[in-house]
Amino acid sequence: MQQMVGKYELQKMLGKGASGTVYLALDTFSQEQVALKVLDTGIFQNTRQGRLSKSQFLNEASLTGKLAHPHIVAILDAVIGDDSGHIAMEYVPGGSLLRATHPDHLLPPGHAIEIGFKCCGALDYAARQGIIHRDIKPANILVVKGTDIKVADFGAAYLHDADTTQIVNIGSPSYMSPEQIMAQPVEQMSDMYSLGVVLFELLTGRKPFPGDLPAQVIQKILREDAPPASSLRKGLPAEIDPVLARALAKKSDERYPSWADFALELAKLGRLSVYQQDIPDSEKFRLLRAMEMLKPCNDGEIWELVHASEWTRVPGHSAILREDEPGSRLFLLAQGEVKVTKRGRLLGVLRAGECFGEMSYIKGGDAPRQATVESLTEIVVAEVGGDGAEHGVSNTCRLHLTQAVLNALVDRLALADARISHVIN
Repeated sequence: MQQMVGKYELQKMLGKGASGTVYLALDTFSQEQVALKVLDTGIFQNTRQGRLSKSQFLNEASLTGKLAHPHIVAILDAVIGDDSGHIAMEYVPGGSLLRATHPDHLLPPGHAIEIGFKCCGALDYAARQGIIHRDIKPANILVVKGTDIKVADFGAAYLHDADTTQIVNIGSPSYMSPEQIMAQPVEQMSDMYSLGVVLFELLTGRKPFPGDLPAQVIQKILREDAPPASSLRKGLPAEIDPVLARALAKKSDERYPSWADFALELAKLGRLSVYQQDIPDSEKFRLLRAMEMLKPCNDGEIWELVHASEWTRVPGHSAILREDEPGSRLFLLAQGEVKVTKRGRLLGVLRAGECFGEMSYIKGGDAPRQATVESLTEIVVAEVGGDGAEHGVSNTCRLHLTQAVLNALVDRLALADARISHVIN
């Protein structure tokens, strides 16, 4: 193995494809590990396959630094020469979803739905940048840990704003939409179809349109309807079937009108008790996204908060904070109601969408709590901040959160002033 490629020290091979090899490598400048895709020199020869591979490589290289989303693999660096090239990407250690499509290694249904929800957010973000992936499949969805995933390999992507002529009819046949097979123009609904195939496979352990030869698969995609997923795996509820059927509709205008609509249907499935007793990430995202105080945060920053916070279901009539006890964490009330008291006197009632613990959070250093907070109903609460709890949160996200907390604090102080003025008068 060649030990160095540019500034990258090769450590081990992670995989090999038709056009290049991916290595685990060390960036000798930053001392961080990356996944380094090195283009095989043979593809620079003037052959049709070589031109296609080089085109895809250049396509992916052009996205360097342009896709900043928690569920998309970051492209960090790209160098393309006359007879060589490499792309450095964020290293994701957990492999791909390919193993989870095997009947003996299927994920719990709730985990598969959770992954689908996160893919919707990633592909919606890409579509807003004018990018259609065109090759969504289990091998191109990498696993960080559990249901935390990242969409990878944008080499086949269609870029709306590209100046050059782009290749068509590209992708993996089993996951291609009917319009993609027919070499028709593709929009985000094509990726939606492909994600529907991935979800079907994750849930059942088989493709919706199996076949021994690509031609057989293509004919089924164009002419046949997929069987109900619930008929192929014991315990899958029938509520799954219409969601997948719509994603796999033959005509693009019969699928979900937007990624948000598809994600919402998946979130509803994820809230069914048959799937998961814990609070799934999709539900956390939905609850935080609905909070008025977090409106300045974009979807990527909401995902940062999802991953950086600790979530708890608390029964009614339980103490959450006690006055004078030290603490520095901020609490975001996602569901339910709490009462706030000081020395036994009621200060107010907070409802879903509000926060508490903001004064100690702003002051930091385990400052004494100013009031006692108790749940009036069962609540869902997210804790943010404290010692290292905001690791991985960007400065922009932290700034937006701090501004939201300060705005909430100002509103409460104004309300307190109004009450005092009323009492005096």
